[in-house]
Amino acid sequence: MTDTEARIAALEDKTLLLLDDDNALRTRMGRALESRGFQVTTAASVAEANEALRTSAPAFAVLDMRLEDGNGLKVVEAIRDRREDARIVMLTGYGAIATAVAAVKAGAVDYLQKPADADDVVKALLATGEAPEPPANPMSADRVRWEHIQRVYELCDHNVSETARRLGMHRRTLQRILAKRAPR
Repeated sequence: MTDTEARIAALEDKTLLLLDDDNALRTRMGRALESRGFQVTTAASVAEANEALRTSAPAFAVLDMRLEDGNGLKVVEAIRDRREDARIVMLTGYGAIATAVAAVKAGAVDYLQKPADADDVVKALLATGEAPEPPANPMSADRVRWEHIQRVYELCDHNVSETARRLGMHRRTLQRILAKRAPR
């Protein structure tokens, strides 16, 4: 058992709310967090998150900043109203200093840019207040590019032509990239 797994196992309350409108990311991240020991409730919209908060206030939350029906900061406020000690991490694909400051002011303990690794999310959730250490194995630029291409491909319902158009690349080039394994 690793140090992180031991820390999660020792937690009294392992409930976690995962809010993201990207179905693939929400599913992948939810499974990864569950495998690490959290009791995950997922939501795809601000409305779903608020509905989940009516039944219980989670000890942890991982929230997307920009959603189709609103802003994740509203959910931060709703969680803070129900539970002061909740540890909240914001995720966003649109990193900017102003939004990071807004997230922390609203009550988030950390702010991570997508695509975020589940280990980085857990590390942020369990941080005790000292300066965060850089990731031991950060994603390579090739891996970040590959993750982005996969995300757009899934958003386009696995349509290669539409994905290539949105990414501004030739369809055959995209097909070659998709046929390869993910870089490390």
